[in-house]
Order: sequence, then C-alpha cells, then structure tokens
Amino acid sequence: MKPSLEPGLYIVAGPIGNLADLTPRAAEILRLADVIAVEDTRVSAKLLRHAGSDRPMVPYHDHSSDTLRARLLERMVNESVALLSDAGTPLISDPGYKLVRDARAAGRFVTSLPGPSAAITALTLSGLPTDRFLFMGFLPAKVKARADALAEVSALRATLIFYESGPRLSASLAAMAEALGDRDAAVSREISKTFEETVTGPLSALSTRYADAPPKGEIVVIVGPPGEAEPASEEDADAALLEAMERLPVSKAAGEVAKKLGLDRRELYARAMILKG
Repeated sequence: MKPSLEPGLYIVAGPIGNLADLTPRAAEILRLADVIAVEDTRVSAKLLRHAGSDRPMVPYHDHSSDTLRARLLERMVNESVALLSDAGTPLISDPGYKLVRDARAAGRFVTSLPGPSAAITALTLSGLPTDRFLFMGFLPAKVKARADALAEVSALRATLIFYESGPRLSASLAAMAEALGDRDAAVSREISKTFEETVTGPLSALSTRYADAPPKGEIVVIVGPPGEAEPASEEDADAALLEAMERLPVSKAAGEVAKKLGLDRRELYARAMILKG
C-alpha cells in the first residue's frame, strides 16, 4: 500500500537546470501528492518523469482565477496538493503567495521543502558581500518606472539581486550604473546547466559587454553595495554653506548641508557665521 501524505499544501522546489539537483524528499512528495499545481504542464511533465511520478497536474499561476484557487483550497481538506514552479523555489518571482496566504487563512497544513533558488546560487557565485542583501526580482520594463525602482534602493547598504532577460540586460545594467553608481557587479546565466557562466566587473563594463551580444538563458544580476563615502573636506563644506546661504537663513543652511554631507549641524552653523561675518 502506497504511503499517503497529510492533507494540505506542499511547496516543492524544483531544479533550476540540472535535474540531479532535485532532492530525494522533493521527488518523494511529487510521487505521493494527490495533485500537483504547476505553471506549465509541458515543462513540469519532464521533471515528473525524472522523479518517477504519475500524479495528475493542474495549471496554476498568480493570474489564476479565485475559483481555481478556491478549488485547490477545498481539495486540501482531504488531499495533498504540491505546488511546483517551472524552475527553482515557488514564490521567488514565481506563482504561489496568494495560494499560501489563503491556505494559511483557511487553517490548512502548509510546509515548504528547501531547494534550489537562482537568486541565492548567483549570490554565492558573485564574490560580493552576502551579509545583507535585497531581492528585487525583475525591474519594470518602462524607463521611468525602472529608474524610480532603482532610486528607491540607491542608498541601501546591501547587495542587490535582480532577475533579467537577455534582450533587456545591457540597458538594465546601464540604468543601474546611472542610478546606483558604477558598482562592482556579477552577471550569472544558465546556472547549473551546460553553459553556465558568471562574469564580474563594474556595471558600465558589463553593460558594454552585452550591448551587441545579448546572452541567452535565465540571467541573475548581482550588484554590490555602495562603497564607503569619502568624508567631506572643509572646502566642500564651505562651498556648500555659501551656496545654501544664498537661498536660506544661516540656521537652515547649516541644517541642509549637515544632512547632505553627514556633518555636525552645530559645527556647520559656527562655520557659517564665520563665513557670513
């Protein structure tokens, strides 16, 4: 008699390239689940064959109807439902969060099986700081929206992780260089596949590299945190104070420059009084 799973939702991480990266536990869940919710049945069918699974599949993505999600929630009362994305861990720029949210709200059993993630794998390949990082997913396609998204994180002292497509890569790298500064970065593609490649360098150089030769495959861009800013010199502070005092009273000018240059407001106020006198 085939063992059964506890009814509920099982979030299953699939390989991001090499099928051998499927964990034994994930393969077992795929063989035992009553139904498997997948992004694309054609893509997932290959993985299920590799896992030795003949379980039925139902298409599911974040644009699926509320009705379909409700049906899956109802099935979780008595059946086990596995959630499987096309590659990697579901919910990481892939479908799933709405289903997990609703399953928890309904009191269903929910568990997640650790497994591959292109974002984390690329981070480890980059050689850039890993102590603090932010996953940004795909940037907006429109120029202004992309610039606005980058401006929001330009001052964040953390390594940034982006997903990107080959045709957009060069333009996105150039936009990053403009918004974030010419930081150290890494471009990883086809992770765990035959033509895996990671290229490192300043954002501007990477943008130039891919301008005339857009790469193929799935791409992750890792951008290092901003470098330590050089402390402002006395000449810089004096110039900023003189400019600010043309527009503002001394006290407000000192406050503006203190915030801009990261200097002590009281010391700047005293210096401003000397400059004014």
